[in-house]
Amino acid sequence: MSLYDDAVLVLKGYEDQSELRQVYLDHLAAHPDGLWKACSDGHITASALVVDPDRGRVLLTLHRKLRMWLQMGGHCEPGDATLAAAALREATEESGVTGLTLLPGGPVRLDRHPIPAPCNWHLDVQYAVLAPSDAEHAISDESLDVRWFAYDEVPDVADESVVRLLEATRARL
Repeated sequence: MSLYDDAVLVLKGYEDQSELRQVYLDHLAAHPDGLWKACSDGHITASALVVDPDRGRVLLTLHRKLRMWLQMGGHCEPGDATLAAAALREATEESGVTGLTLLPGGPVRLDRHPIPAPCNWHLDVQYAVLAPSDAEHAISDESLDVRWFAYDEVPDVADESVVRLLEATRARL
């Protein structure tokens, strides 16, 4: 199965946010290259919120270009077999944490947000990953900082999309 086929199946199986889910499916139907950064009408991305539920905290990255605290994530790559694998790869690369595991149940949320031209839109499929209790993080080239935040600190540092992702993740824990 191709990454494209996986994305369609994942989105068809996602039961929340029905209108936005349909936007994603329509995008893929209209754009066979809709998973790749080269698609100028926008593209599917995969991200993951790194969670340490035992300590009630999340690991966020201070994005180098956007200068915002965000979950880990980014563009799909040709070696990604699934959207979940892409999200897990991005979370591992950007956090430096080894041993992350996907929260069962598929994507936690969808978030469509504008980005600077030429790409115009990210259609983000958002997962959550669980950090091991001994997690040690590192700052990647894409980040200015990586830091743990208590659940109740997230609204003070991050935008509404991250807050909604945290709320949806906590509802699944």
